[in-house]
Amino acid sequence: MENIAIGLLIPFLGTTLGSAMVFLMKNKMNTKVQKLLLGFASGVMIAASIWSLITPSIEMAEEQGIVSWIPAAIGFLFGIIFLLVLDSIIPHLHLNSKKPEGIKAKLKNTTMMVLAVTLHNIPEGMAVGVVFAGVLAQNTTITLAGAFALSIGIAIQNFPEGAIISMPLKNEGMSKPKAFLYGTLSGIVEPIGAIITILLTGIVTPILPYLLSFAAGAMIYVVVEELIPESQVGEHSNIGTIGVAIGFVIMMILDVALG
Repeated sequence: MENIAIGLLIPFLGTTLGSAMVFLMKNKMNTKVQKLLLGFASGVMIAASIWSLITPSIEMAEEQGIVSWIPAAIGFLFGIIFLLVLDSIIPHLHLNSKKPEGIKAKLKNTTMMVLAVTLHNIPEGMAVGVVFAGVLAQNTTITLAGAFALSIGIAIQNFPEGAIISMPLKNEGMSKPKAFLYGTLSGIVEPIGAIITILLTGIVTPILPYLLSFAAGAMIYVVVEELIPESQVGEHSNIGTIGVAIGFVIMMILDVALG
């Protein structure tokens, strides 16, 4: 259980360390660096969705004697729908945008920016939770090393996300300690979401293939709806594309080498 607890907290540590960059950076983050980091996060999430979630979902379904692609397809689509609903309900403000999304609410821009990142982190927490739930269920398609690979990969992409949210908060007038605190809190939903997911999967093990692909769908929604568009806006969009390639390869290597 100690290993599981550590695995669940690793992504949160990535967000915390990234948010701490607000103490080291004096001015606004360089646009090129920001695009690279957004692309990098996208690449990590795409690779994690394939190797850590969808592939195990298919293999697990085969072990259960189910048509292999059915849980993957159903779970993936429901993951997209789930995030689409949350995206439509939760008031939030994306990076470099002045137009809030979701239900209209009289919230500060800084609060809505934190909510936007929190929305990103929900599927990541679910992904880590469902993979470690597979480990606890002693499923042969998911190893402890593979679960840690996913956790480490998400922590790596959480580092730039933490920096990307804490810096704009400082530029909005927040003090550095407060910007760090808000950036860190945006990631607390990950271990919470992971624990809830583990509790749910512990009740009904046969739904694990569906939950794995559900988490993948939710992650891909965030990538396609938010991260990639933000990395491609304006000039130097190719830098974001390079970031995607680097993130994808690093996460693929982590998953294949450790999984």
